[in-house]
Amino acid sequence: MNIVALAGGVGGAKLADGLARLNPPPALTVIVNTGDDFNLFGLHISPDLDTVCYNLAGMEQRNTGWGRADEGWDVYQEIQKLGGPDWFRLGDKDLATHLERTRRLGSGEPLSKITADFCRVWEIDPAVLPMSDDPVPTIVLTDQGELAFQDYFVKLSCEPAVTGFRFQGVENSQPTPGILQAIQEADLIVICPSNPWVSIEPILAVPGIRSALEEKLVLAISPIIAGEAVKGPAAKMYLEMGIIPSATAVAKHYGNLLDGFIIDKQDEGLMKVIINRETHPLKVFCADTWMKTREDRVRLAGEVLDFGQQIIEEV
Repeated sequence: MNIVALAGGVGGAKLADGLARLNPPPALTVIVNTGDDFNLFGLHISPDLDTVCYNLAGMEQRNTGWGRADEGWDVYQEIQKLGGPDWFRLGDKDLATHLERTRRLGSGEPLSKITADFCRVWEIDPAVLPMSDDPVPTIVLTDQGELAFQDYFVKLSCEPAVTGFRFQGVENSQPTPGILQAIQEADLIVICPSNPWVSIEPILAVPGIRSALEEKLVLAISPIIAGEAVKGPAAKMYLEMGIIPSATAVAKHYGNLLDGFIIDKQDEGLMKVIINRETHPLKVFCADTWMKTREDRVRLAGEVLDFGQQIIEEV
């Protein structure tokens, strides 16, 4: 089965890793959000892209899901001593990724080629594609004005109240080479349990991607369980924009793009509401969507593919 997964953040990285670890693994392409890319110390940092790659390579920090395992912090500690900006933690191994990426970007190489080369070194089998080689920074609209995403997310710890989002320059961006072909050849599209607003929406906003997905069978996994986000500010964002956070709200967010939706067993009571929505019929499956261990990732990935196969057979 050919699978295309849309991912960002830790939840997306974990499910992508689970899909890649199935036996046998599907033919997998992971399209990753780059709206949270930014520059610090003159370095191009791609947090979502690195989180997905580190998880696929099995070298992520197990307790956080992001950053490198067995990381050193000598450079970061020296920056602190010198009074430099220390609001974004850069480990020594992680820093090597940013240094080499920045060097190669500066020589004119596209982000997608650099990512593919890193994946080969890290022995990552799935194709990992940044959503675009063009910069499309996410701007968060808040009660404190417009904020660059990492300023909102890390520097200010998601404290400002959110009123909306803007993906700067997205109208002039293009999908990374290979994305549209991968979607066209896919049997199933999986939207990972990532933040719908800032991990998935930037991908969908790149011209040509949403329209390509509308022709395919698309499943999504809710990142909100019992009204709370598993990780990150998704539930807070929904509340601040006047929407009660729930799996139902996530299904409504994606609308007619979805053919199937996976919710946590804690939200089983919402199934009828989601299934009987006013738009086109939506098939819903309940699962244990918490991914606390690597085994959980593989189990959930298998259930996602089984559910997708079931829908394919019924079409």
